Amino acid sequence: MWWGVAAALLANVFISSGFVLEKRALSALPELSVKRPGRMVRVLVSSPLWLAGCLSLGLGFAAQVLCYRTLPLAAAQGILVSGLVLLILLSSRFLGERLSPREIAGVGAILLSLGMIVLSLDKDADTVSTSAPAGRFLLIAVPSLAAGLWLYLAAELRAKRRHRIPTTGIAYGVGVGFLYGVSSLTIKGVSGLVSGSDLLGTAGDLLTSPYPYTLLFTGAAGLVMSQAALQRCRASLIVPVCTTANCLHAVAAGTFVFGEPLPDDVPRLLLRLGGIALAVSVLLALPRHDEPAPERAPGEAPGAAPGSAPVRDAEPRPVRAGDPGLPPGSAAGPERGPTAVPPAPVPTPDRGGPVP
Repeated sequence: MWWGVAAALLANVFISSGFVLEKRALSALPELSVKRPGRMVRVLVSSPLWLAGCLSLGLGFAAQVLCYRTLPLAAAQGILVSGLVLLILLSSRFLGERLSPREIAGVGAILLSLGMIVLSLDKDADTVSTSAPAGRFLLIAVPSLAAGLWLYLAAELRAKRRHRIPTTGIAYGVGVGFLYGVSSLTIKGVSGLVSGSDLLGTAGDLLTSPYPYTLLFTGAAGLVMSQAALQRCRASLIVPVCTTANCLHAVAAGTFVFGEPLPDDVPRLLLRLGGIALAVSVLLALPRHDEPAPERAPGEAPGAAPGSAPVRDAEPRPVRAGDPGLPPGSAAGPERGPTAVPPAPVPTPDRGGPVP
């Protein structure tokens, strides 16, 4: 079991570092669109920094196989989601991203909810399942994939509306999280079939199961969807939302698919169900749109802190001879303005003639 814990912590390091590397690379790449996946892949593979991030993510997913093989699904998800803290620290240090106080409270509540789930585990009472009927797996996987795609495409349609409010990417994160939730179930199923002593038998079992085909679809669709969303939204917000949706889906669906029962005693059952309910409520309470920039006071320079002193108009420079807009025939010296022009004659009411 301790090997599983170490593998989960190592996966956290690889996955958090991979997301930060990919976000740095995406910031310098042209805008990506899910409608042109071929172009997206060509643009992505042309970036060495993005390839490094992709390699780091691949190592993290490989570490998850050992984690799911030796730990219950709920315990594995609880440890993996603790990597959100590392991701937020890396995003703040290398991406310059900042969360609002409301979003920080939401992330803290997410970590609290997942801590409650971890506390509900008991290594002596919880069982680790390594197999699931294909029909039961597909019964959960197909609707979940459809729901994730629908949420993501609905967010895409809203993003194309004119005069829309900038979105934080909550819908993107939940949609991709559903795909990754199915991917987590798939990785757990693969971990139960992998055997180092019988490679041919393992290959045959994998090819006759739905796992490799589901993993191929979730990998391809998740790559296209997650990279487009990561380019548009902050990694420090969209990744925690995606990870939480992934965790909740994997824990809830994994209990049914792999036959890992809920706790028998009341305190552990309340902790697990309460943690899931708290995480769902946080997802519903997080802001859907970025907060607008504060209005500037009259005379305040763009980018200045609110309440700062207004910027005074620059002193007019001395008028020089030959300056554009200077009246013809006027003279200008180095230290004084142009020679005053006599005012136009004003008619008087009694004589009607001009007054010199």
